[in-house]
Amino acid sequence: MPGLRKIASGLRFPEGPIAMDDGSVLVVEIEGKALTRVLPDGTRQLVAQLEGGPNGAAIGPDGRCYICNNGGFSFHKRGEKTLPGIAPADYAGGWIEAVDLKTGHSEVLYRRCGDIPLRGPNDLVFDQHGGFWFTDTGKVMARQRDRGAVFYARIDGSFIQQVVFPLDGPNGIGLSPDDRTLYVAESWSGRVWSYEITHPGTIRKTVGPVPWERGHLLLGVGGYSVLDSLAIDSTGNVCVADIPYGGITVISPEGAIIEQYAMPDIFVTNICFGGDDLRTAYITLSSSGELFAMDWPRPGLALHWLNRKG
Repeated sequence: MPGLRKIASGLRFPEGPIAMDDGSVLVVEIEGKALTRVLPDGTRQLVAQLEGGPNGAAIGPDGRCYICNNGGFSFHKRGEKTLPGIAPADYAGGWIEAVDLKTGHSEVLYRRCGDIPLRGPNDLVFDQHGGFWFTDTGKVMARQRDRGAVFYARIDGSFIQQVVFPLDGPNGIGLSPDDRTLYVAESWSGRVWSYEITHPGTIRKTVGPVPWERGHLLLGVGGYSVLDSLAIDSTGNVCVADIPYGGITVISPEGAIIEQYAMPDIFVTNICFGGDDLRTAYITLSSSGELFAMDWPRPGLALHWLNRKG
């Protein structure tokens, strides 16, 4: 693993990394219910204490940090590892919130889409128009599990719509370099789907042999893979966290696995790109509570609206 190095430890189930221009990395701590800034020397600074289960995160056009809040998990220890479980006893739904990075103030924007309650918002990505796509994985209860969906929303709380339904645990989400393709990782099936975007918040709905088909199967990883969040690199490859393979699987826009990078934790959940040339990958090793960095063979894709002076 080229240049693999530990940046921070002691995080309480970190996810949603955002590489900032000052060299720091924002992460959420799902178990810790916090948005945290990790400095280059590994020092941690609390940005905001939150509720529920802050999950995916992204910087919006107004400079705030937008967070998918899954409503919380019950956590348990297995040896030295921390693992997420089913919904906690105080679970009351999920939501989308925005955090002011200077004050730590959080504003809840969405708890439902019309008559559809948000159950477990997981990850999000902003488009060039200032709106955002997000996944709702749903929630796992003791004897049942929700079907998930993909939504599109605006940052002022005025508009949200369901775009793709149903999906089997949609998790990571990303946009191609030309903003014309939406990628979604489906956790429980180990599949990555692609969708042609026709307008902001609208996809071309394909017609197939079954009525619920809405996109193109980019790849079914095969074997036992539970896919988590993803990032896109500058050549359009989909870099997805792959559990329990314990690393990052890189998939070409044509649907071929071109690289796999193992990590020292089976519960690898997120990747983002940073550094001056976007050639540094920051990866969350959630069950061990660590943030790692490694040299990446290609630049990552620059994200829309990321405030690199924040």
